[in-house]
Amino acid sequence: MSFETIRVATDARGIAVVTLNRPDKHNAMNAQMIAELSEAARYLAADTVVRAVVLRANGPTFCAGGDLGWMRAQAEKDRAGKVKEAGALATMLGLWNVLPKPLIGRVHGAAYGGGLGLIAVCDVVVAEDKTRFALTETRLGLIPATIGPFVVRRLGEAFARQVFFTGKPFDTAFLMRAGMVACSCSAEELDAAVEDEIQAILSCAPGAVARAKNLSRWLMANDDPASAADYSANALADCWETEETQEGISAFFAKETPSWRQSNQG
Repeated sequence: MSFETIRVATDARGIAVVTLNRPDKHNAMNAQMIAELSEAARYLAADTVVRAVVLRANGPTFCAGGDLGWMRAQAEKDRAGKVKEAGALATMLGLWNVLPKPLIGRVHGAAYGGGLGLIAVCDVVVAEDKTRFALTETRLGLIPATIGPFVVRRLGEAFARQVFFTGKPFDTAFLMRAGMVACSCSAEELDAAVEDEIQAILSCAPGAVARAKNLSRWLMANDDPASAADYSANALADCWETEETQEGISAFFAKETPSWRQSNQG
């Protein structure tokens, strides 16, 4: 794949790294970046070699939100055009949200607006302790609408109401309290912290990881106890019938290492 606004590379372990690559624009998203992120998500979802994905950024800022030129172009569109542009962003975030591989966010510098939307669709977020965040849309007379469903789902209503309409900046500690950030560390420790998450994933069965992620999403959307019990029981039964599970159970009792387990491999 060849992209202009992002970079995608996969190492020998099956760890794909997607890098936002508009450092001169603080990685602000425009129509091209949104389209390329959508294409990358589809590609990585279908790539059976990929075990996990790291989302990171080049330059001093993780993502400054929407590109000013892109926003100006939206302002000039008719209502249908505005809805179409919002739909493209929502589709992109949705594709990353349902990615059947763990998505690790490596966050530094600052993340505003749409940048927080990208963080919200990550499964595990490792953030520099000095990172600054903000939802500044209301300062322009807008609202964080397209990213809203993803951000509120991750923050919860109580935390979202504190930042959704004030435009006030907040820090990594706030997102840790809300549960959106899993690990906070210095800039020098970021790569090691991300690698810790990668190692944990590589010790687990890739099919089971994908099924567990899907189960988490399903249970979040379905709170009826009877339906949840039926769905989870059947999901577990399906899992028992896979070759991967049979290999994992056999290896456990034989005190052997299953073929899919990797550890401390660069």
